[in-house]
Amino acid sequence: MSSTTIFGTASLLTLALSGTDTLEVTLNHPATPPAGFVGFWQNANGSVRLCLAGDGSYEGRIAGRRRTARGTYHPADGGLVLRDETGLRTPVTRAADGLEMAGHQLFRVGR
Repeated sequence: MSSTTIFGTASLLTLALSGTDTLEVTLNHPATPPAGFVGFWQNANGSVRLCLAGDGSYEGRIAGRRRTARGTYHPADGGLVLRDETGLRTPVTRAADGLEMAGHQLFRVGR
């Protein structure tokens, strides 16, 4: 019979952090969005919808998909980059009359 040792999470953390008094964690909070991005957006037929909140979070829906995309966004290259819960990043750029996201032209709703 062999001897096996199983470590729980607390034990592994103790081993990994032994000899340290503090643990520093850096959280990346989204920066303030560029002017003109916060609000509700959708394409011409309403099949793609995007809500950009002032706190750096977003929610999006695409017709035919079961799951609502949620996550955070941050400014990048004059536009935004959306990052969903899975880590997928989607760039959003300014377009002539609104925004462009993944080949979709989005227009502001309810100004």
